[in-house]
Amino acid sequence: MTSGGAGPSGQAHATGTTAGSGGTRPRRPALPAVPVQQRGPSGEQRPRPVPRHVACVMDGNGRWAQQRSLPRTSGHQAAETTVIDVIEAARSAGVEWLSLYAFSTENWRRPGEEVDFLMRLVRRVVRKHAPLLHARGIRCRLLGAEDPKIPAPLAQDFDDLMTLTESNRGMTLTVAFDHGGRQDIVSAARSLIRAGVPADAVDQERFAAHLPVPDMPDVDLVIRTSGEQRISNFMLWQVAYAEWVFPPVLWPDFRAPHFLECLHDYRNRDRRFGGVTPQTNGERER
Repeated sequence: MTSGGAGPSGQAHATGTTAGSGGTRPRRPALPAVPVQQRGPSGEQRPRPVPRHVACVMDGNGRWAQQRSLPRTSGHQAAETTVIDVIEAARSAGVEWLSLYAFSTENWRRPGEEVDFLMRLVRRVVRKHAPLLHARGIRCRLLGAEDPKIPAPLAQDFDDLMTLTESNRGMTLTVAFDHGGRQDIVSAARSLIRAGVPADAVDQERFAAHLPVPDMPDVDLVIRTSGEQRISNFMLWQVAYAEWVFPPVLWPDFRAPHFLECLHDYRNRDRRFGGVTPQTNGERER
């Protein structure tokens, strides 16, 4: 699968950082030990939980291929292994929602041959792995995929996958395909207008209810591989207070241990959501 970013490819930066559904889930593997960030009501220390919703911007396929003097399509092919590895790692770690940025509204600007290849590749991946996703109890959702340029057989495969897995109660996997965060916000605004909601009655909760996937929780952690540090029009509403991690590894080389390292980073952070954190001496500071 391709990366969601539409910006130009460049040299990867150094690592940096900046400011999921119900049912019985499989046993979680041991995560790396992290310094404690939270305290219970009586002052005892407790670890931060695994993020409920993790989103990945799958960046670096083209550079991976370029480094090996291969066509860009080879990078997209190599990304399939990473996708399955990350899905399994997230499910095993107890992540409830996983979102993958597979194709953006801006990716239509890429050369026609590359876009055609991606449509065929994504269709093959969906058909190949649908039985595995269903067997794992994963519910699959699609965010986007409304452009008429999408081949009808691929659109049908997406529909079939969602129908097959709609009753599953394990992790929810959302594939952002033909997705754009700004377009989602415009669509929600249009939906509110069509519903005749008075302007004074529009608040954040009601607005969110008109987004394409209204039951999706806010993203807790965004992982963008390859070291690039851009949002790239990805789930703009849902990532408003997400933590971001930018591992330098290119997406085709990204594996479960890298994913767990990102969870480790998240669990070691102090999320204040614009507020303040109680200090051990009873004071509070920003």
